[in-house]
Amino acid sequence: MTVRLVRNKISRSLGQIEERFDTLPKKAFLHWRKVTPKRTGNARRKTSLKKNVIMAKYPYAERLDNGYSRQAPKGMFEPTVKFIKKISKRFMRK
Repeated sequence: MTVRLVRNKISRSLGQIEERFDTLPKKAFLHWRKVTPKRTGNARRKTSLKKNVIMAKYPYAERLDNGYSRQAPKGMFEPTVKFIKKISKRFMRK
């Protein structure tokens, strides 16, 4: 009987962790857009989330991500990956 209770607690905890990770793509997308340089707003406007993939649909996306803009010298990818790692650790601690 005790094993069963522990098992239920583990299942519940795993379910809660899974729910937190389900929100991760949306949070990563919002962070990506936040760190995207905003001069005319075109790059932010043309960045979208399709299923779990961030789509940057503008011809100079790679150039911006390589640090071309002074507004985002580290691009968007590297800061977003750091953000995802930070959030993931937080999800696992809760």
